[in-house]
Parts: sequence; structure tokens; C-alpha cells
Amino acid sequence: MDKFNQTFVIEFILLGLSQYPKLEIIYFLLILVMYLVILMGNGVLILASIFDSRLHTPMYFFLGNLSFLDICYTSSSVPSTLMSLISKKRNISFSGCAVQMFLGFAMGSTECLLLGVMAFDRYVAICNPLRYPLIMSKLAYVLMASLSWLSGGVNSIVQTTLAMRLPFCGKNIINHFTCEILAVLKLACADISLNIITMVISNMAFLVLPLAIIFFSYMFILYTILRMNSAAGRRKAFSTCSAHLTVVIIFYGTIFFMYAKPKSQDLPAEEKLQALDKLISLFYGVVTPMLNPIIYSLRNKDVKVAVKNL
Repeated sequence: MDKFNQTFVIEFILLGLSQYPKLEIIYFLLILVMYLVILMGNGVLILASIFDSRLHTPMYFFLGNLSFLDICYTSSSVPSTLMSLISKKRNISFSGCAVQMFLGFAMGSTECLLLGVMAFDRYVAICNPLRYPLIMSKLAYVLMASLSWLSGGVNSIVQTTLAMRLPFCGKNIINHFTCEILAVLKLACADISLNIITMVISNMAFLVLPLAIIFFSYMFILYTILRMNSAAGRRKAFSTCSAHLTVVIIFYGTIFFMYAKPKSQDLPAEEKLQALDKLISLFYGVVTPMLNPIIYSLRNKDVKVAVKNL
């Protein structure tokens, strides 16, 4: 019985910004405004991609999926974050933490794959325009999106199951806004080698592989654009890629900064890094989904027209 009491945790406590109480009301207002912008901006893009026939193309189908994903991702964590900031209720049940971890990991994995698929779509459209309708048929692009969602979900089930089956020895204070998997693994009082190995494999499949597809797609795109004789053609090709490339840079830049930076052994410095981790996680979890519809609508004439006609 003593061993059971030491390992069983029924709830977790999310610290968030509890060390900085004066900042909490400021962050509450900021996150609330950004969350409303996310819901409205991405919701408008989804409606435009559904109801405007000019947007019934693979690129806008993927964009609609990306917008829906951003709404799901933020809705899995932002409401509870807002609640903790305004009511000081920081506890989350064990099952609630598992669901939040699953949704966050699934949406992040799926977004990586969708960004890779969108880069491939732009490569085919610009480098092989005559074969584009054949390669990117409706069956093909629906299958690509479906496999992205399915793969992200399966990956998240594996990672969440491995993380939540660990013993925590009564430790239940998560130094984060949400049940982020790395923050939860720090509480485990057992060997997490299997978790680390599976996460490395997952990162190779869901981060490195899509990034390689994006990189080589844009290398071929750049080569093709530079060979174009028409200046108008080059501008049109650049404009169709610039929004996606901007989103990729923000998305991957934030992820690599979060997980690739060195760890400090000095305690005060480590505490500062942990606070920075939270702010970067906030940027990744709220600011990026907010910027996506803004970037795509500002840089795309078809989207602007479709939104105006709603």
C-alpha cells in the first residue's frame, strides 16, 4: 500500500506564472485577445475554403485543415490556462492532463506533416504545372491530409501512453502552463530511456523528415523560379510560396529554439531558462496559430477576395 501511495497521482498542479503574480492579469488579457483572434481568423479561413469555389484546390484544402488544427490545438489548452490565470485554480486531473497532452502532441505532429505536404503541393504546382491536376487529384490530397491526421494521432497515443504510465512518486507540480510532455517527464521517478528513444524516433519522423521535404521542395522551386523568363511569373510564384514559407520559419524556429538550446547547471540560470521555456511555449501555442490566418490572408489575393465575399 505504501508503494502504491508513493507512485499514484490523481491530479497535477500547473505552476504557470505563479512566481510572477503581477504578470498574470497582463498575460490573461493578452492570451484572451489572441485566442479570440485565433477562433475568428481561422474560422473565417475555414468558411472561405468551404464556401468559395475558387478556393476548392489542394492548397486551400490543406490551409483549411491547418486552420482547423490551430483551433483544436489552442482549444485543448488555452481555456484551462485562462482559468488558472484568473481564478488561481491550477490543478488538473490525471485524465485531463493525459487528454491535454494527447491533443497537444497530436496537433503538433499533424501540423509538421501538413506543412511538409503543403510544400510538396507548391513544388508540384510550380515545377510540374502540367502534371499538377494528375498528381494532386482530389483523392491524392484528401489521402495526404488523412494520413497526416492519422499519423499524428497514432504518434501521440504512443508518446502519451508511455509518459502517463510512469510512476511519479507523489510529485505532481508541473512547472508549465500545460501538461507538456517534457515537463511531465521531469516528474517521473523511474527510468525514462524508452520515452527518450521513442521521442527521438518521433522527432526524426515528424520534424526532420517534413523539414527535409520542405527544404528540397523549395530548392527545386527556387531553381525553377530563377529560370522563368517572365518577371510577372516569378512574382506570382514567389507570392504563392511566401506565406507558407513564413509560417514554416516561425513554426520550426520556435520548436528548435525550445528543444535544441543548451541546459544550464546553474540554478538561477536554469530557473530563468524555465521561465523562458514557458514564454516560448506560449508563443508556439498561441501566437503562431494567431499569425497563420493573418499571414495567409495578407499575402494571398484569392483569400482576401473570398473573405470579403463571406
